[in-house]
Amino acid sequence: MNHQSKATITAMGTYVPDRILTNADLEKLVETSDEWIVQRTGMRERRIAAEDQFVSDLATKAVEDMIRRYDVSVEDVDMILVATSTPEYAFPSTASRVQANLKIPHTGVLDLNAACAGFTYGLQLADSLVTSGMYRKVLVIGAETLSKITDYTDRTTCVLFGDGAGAFLVERSSGAEGDFMAAISGTHGEGGVHLYKSGLSSEMNGVPLQGEGCLVQNGREIYKWAVRTIPEQLGKLITKAELSPDQIDWFVPHSANMRMIEAVCERGPVPLERTLTSVEYRGNTSAASIPLALQLAVDEGKLKEGQSVALFGFGGGLTYAGLVLKWGVPDKVQE
Repeated sequence: MNHQSKATITAMGTYVPDRILTNADLEKLVETSDEWIVQRTGMRERRIAAEDQFVSDLATKAVEDMIRRYDVSVEDVDMILVATSTPEYAFPSTASRVQANLKIPHTGVLDLNAACAGFTYGLQLADSLVTSGMYRKVLVIGAETLSKITDYTDRTTCVLFGDGAGAFLVERSSGAEGDFMAAISGTHGEGGVHLYKSGLSSEMNGVPLQGEGCLVQNGREIYKWAVRTIPEQLGKLITKAELSPDQIDWFVPHSANMRMIEAVCERGPVPLERTLTSVEYRGNTSAASIPLALQLAVDEGKLKEGQSVALFGFGGGLTYAGLVLKWGVPDKVQE
């Protein structure tokens, strides 16, 4: 094995379902208003998967979009990593369903469970697999159908969540340089009770759990933790990359809620005007929110090859994972 390999992101693709859930639609479901939702979350729309459309379907379509945009092949992918909190099954894994859909002949498959930090963890893992020399080509997918675990009678959470998927191709770099400059991660596991979906156990730390299989969130506690944690850890991550904050072209946090992102940016180290989100028309899509934000920025001509990007996922666990990348995806895409 060649332990001198470097990893580069060569292509990306995304997918969101056709159905749009607007704030006006939510006004008919629960006691809320467009003004209230926009003021508190910055969200106007979110996409909702069809009844017979599951997370592996969204993930597969994101990969197909990537193939179309960048004219890449996935037949020789060595490993598929899918970050999701909403798998169709406890097992088989979502990654194995994607493998079957795309008919990739010889590939390892693995699902990652790190909630809204899943995609950045997936990229960290892909970088490790490639730079170790063990694998040449890794598909990293963040995909969610949060609508399927959202309680649409709970007005505090049902306005937040949407469905979507994003896929990145991470390959061994042909040059001496790689895209991955620094990584950071951490966990405050004691806070797990503030964001969960119950499973086989109906209690955590002796606290009885609610939600009957739907997502339960204590938004205030998550907000406090995020606003306290992210600015400090983002600063450490940028230092680790041997850059200064003004050398970061774009900061891409998980699109949890616009107000939370504004509060994080107010505390530094990267200002809001250099921040990319997918929150306004996609809502909170958990593991899919960072790739959706990056794709929007590429499509709008904001994000360019060679720029420095700081990604920062955070959520259930409570856990976070950050990455500084030199953006290596070529600007020219297939029309």
